[in-house]
Amino acid sequence: MKTSLSGFTLIELMIVVAIIGILAAIAIPQYQNYVARTQAMRVYGEMNNIRSSLELCLGEGRFPLGTGANDCHIGYACSNLVVDPKHASFGTCPANAGVPQVSDPLSSTATITATFGYSAHTVLSTAGSNQLVISRNPDGTWVCSGTISNKFKPKGCA
Repeated sequence: MKTSLSGFTLIELMIVVAIIGILAAIAIPQYQNYVARTQAMRVYGEMNNIRSSLELCLGEGRFPLGTGANDCHIGYACSNLVVDPKHASFGTCPANAGVPQVSDPLSSTATITATFGYSAHTVLSTAGSNQLVISRNPDGTWVCSGTISNKFKPKGCA
């Protein structure tokens, strides 16, 4: 009795490779979008920590930003997704790191701006579409805006 070895034919192997290619063509862009949305959410969380500190300082009447006894220390950390340097009164960040910037600090119209860069995904760090901003209205509410694509903005910001 003769037994023959069996295996995959060339056509069967080509079909498997084609299926894997189609799955990769669908999965890789979705993964890239997921990475960008996750990075935007991380920076938005960092900005909300600053927002909470600013509200606390406003409530306690601590002015200005700084590290003195009566100053407002907002306590933010350097991020490898943000390009702006740390405020001078808080020291400096290491290379390739920055912090969201606070303008009009401790006022009723404060804004917190994060400019994406360094290790941020390419769709977030493209010049002209790389900022996320939260602004305080005089009535105490905060509004989120920015130039990053709406599909990457966090839920609380869209």
